[in-house]
Amino acid sequence: MTAPDPGLPIRMLHDRILVTTEGEDGERKSGGGILIPATVQMGRRLAWARVVAVGSSVRALKVDDRVLFDPDERAEVELQSKVYLLLRERDVHAVAAERITDGHAGLYL
Repeated sequence: MTAPDPGLPIRMLHDRILVTTEGEDGERKSGGGILIPATVQMGRRLAWARVVAVGSSVRALKVDDRVLFDPDERAEVELQSKVYLLLRERDVHAVAAERITDGHAGLYL
């Protein structure tokens, strides 16, 4: 377990994780290179966030991991004028990995 940001006045408990979507602009490109704005409503869409703190029972995540989650399964909390999201470890669908053991970049579930 990696220590949370020392500037955060919070300690996560059990299987909870605190994430931020700051820096995740929401815009994306289609396969043909067309820019799709974040305001376009699509069906149920998962979102990316960065882990800033983890509880003592979290086993598969650490601070600074980039995780994929369902935005409908979250709670918001404001700390030091910034909005964070509170998730359970089981609400995370995937973790972005820089390198996987076989040498390929990608995601692991």
